[in-house]
Amino acid sequence: MTLHIEKPPASAPPFRERRGAPAAPPVRLAHIVSVSGSHAVAVLDRQDAIANANDARVQIGALIKVVTPTSATMGVITAVTAPMPAAEGEPQSTGLIEINLAGEVVPDQNRRLTFRRGVSSLPTLGDAVLLADRHDLTRVYAPPQAASIKIGTLFQEPTVPARLLVDDLLSKHFLIVGSTGSGKSSAVTCILQRLLTDHAHAHVVILDIHNEYSAAFGGLVEPINLDNFSLPFWMLDFPEMIAALVSRDAHHDAETEILSDAVVHAKRRYAESATARAGALARKSSEQHVITVDTPTPFRMSDVTAWLDEQLGKLERTQFMLPYRRLKARIESLVTDQRYNFMFGSLSVQDTMGDVLARLFRAPGEGRPISVIDLSTVPPEILDVVISVISRLAFDLAVWSKGGLPMLLVCEEAHRYAPVSDQKFVPTRQALSRIAKEGRKYGLSLCLVTQRPSELDSTILSQCGTAVVLRLSSERDQDVIRGSTYEGMIDLVDFLPLLGDREAIVLGQGVSMPMRIRFDDLGKRGVPRSRHTGFSASWKSPNMDREGLDEIVSRWRRAGRERS
Repeated sequence: MTLHIEKPPASAPPFRERRGAPAAPPVRLAHIVSVSGSHAVAVLDRQDAIANANDARVQIGALIKVVTPTSATMGVITAVTAPMPAAEGEPQSTGLIEINLAGEVVPDQNRRLTFRRGVSSLPTLGDAVLLADRHDLTRVYAPPQAASIKIGTLFQEPTVPARLLVDDLLSKHFLIVGSTGSGKSSAVTCILQRLLTDHAHAHVVILDIHNEYSAAFGGLVEPINLDNFSLPFWMLDFPEMIAALVSRDAHHDAETEILSDAVVHAKRRYAESATARAGALARKSSEQHVITVDTPTPFRMSDVTAWLDEQLGKLERTQFMLPYRRLKARIESLVTDQRYNFMFGSLSVQDTMGDVLARLFRAPGEGRPISVIDLSTVPPEILDVVISVISRLAFDLAVWSKGGLPMLLVCEEAHRYAPVSDQKFVPTRQALSRIAKEGRKYGLSLCLVTQRPSELDSTILSQCGTAVVLRLSSERDQDVIRGSTYEGMIDLVDFLPLLGDREAIVLGQGVSMPMRIRFDDLGKRGVPRSRHTGFSASWKSPNMDREGLDEIVSRWRRAGRERS
């Protein structure tokens, strides 16, 4: 006995799609034979597929629709199989497509057809599976009612723009991942350029590890590097001071306790001198002000070393003097090291906290809404501290402004300073983790850019609501994206190694539905700067003479003397 499922009639069901202009009839690909939760399986209608071979092609990532009595259910093809392959030269008798259902098109209160997530009317056996046409793609991927930015075009239909939903993208953080050379930096630049085009009063901060973004935004950038910027040491909180000044050996705890007492003493000395200069009124208010090791007030490092000298003069036994001597030696080496001038180089200590915050976070923007912080020349041993300070200041400013200064913090090469497990980077991980968990409450958004998501702290990674995934070859990295289960589109992750340059799969809440896109071409002026132009071009002509080599050696030696 054979179970025969009658196919639905060709006439339109009660749910009707209204369009302003006549269009070609939809291409029927298959009919449903299985529905399980958000997953459906359909058998290809071979005759229809062959008849429309010039117009339709069944491929992974394509958007389809299944018309039900009350809506049009939308889904994405995630697999194409042939359960019983035909012999060579014979036509294929049966083909299956697997579909992940994600949303539906329904009339809104004004009777306009709109897309929404979730499926209220599931398909059933025998329902026709149609290939989404241009109207469907535009309705799903470019909703006119939401604030969005165009970053490229759909791979399925190049005439349809690929758009990101601005508020959902930023309020729930986002991740940009891809192997080396896949186009991560260009993707970041494209997204930020489109954001700045539509939002002139944005506040964007890029932590630029390789100094490649300053030239990508023209006159909209406030370039910040160690030569033109000062980040005073007194703006560090105590965990950051520990990371910068205290050794990580057996004397760690003793040096930490000593440093705490020394810093509190130095802050009180500075507050007393400031009060004496200000007069009696300030003296009265300062008496009610309690100073702790984390109070964000200026102090002089000379007062710290003076206090250490004073304590050393009181000690007699050598074993108790060693932590004091080591801490003092570490401070003196940093103060005299030319590489740390941006932190310790000021001859006088002044309360410049407002100036530092204004320049870092563009308040006011003054026509340059994006600040690019060049970290390529920051000494590696203190890179963690610098990034931690900037991240913490961003969060504290967002909290104290009560969300009055919405901003985006872009973390390039995030896996380098927020790794899965490394005691060296605890302050930075804690600062970024706090932003990831609580930043959206105060208008602080996080963009993580990495080529190794498997090496990125899982707590921070789990808070990203949107993933822009370019070509990704490593199985470990694919497993991380697969484990994030962005809307159940796990099968699309298997397709990541096959993506071309500037192609990406976008998953999560920043898009109406998961989509495969091709980023817009930014042109030569819009792309991030790369220090290396390629071997073939560099080797065609002389690229360094002896004078240039000697100049490099001279700078190399000067850097070595400054470190010693």
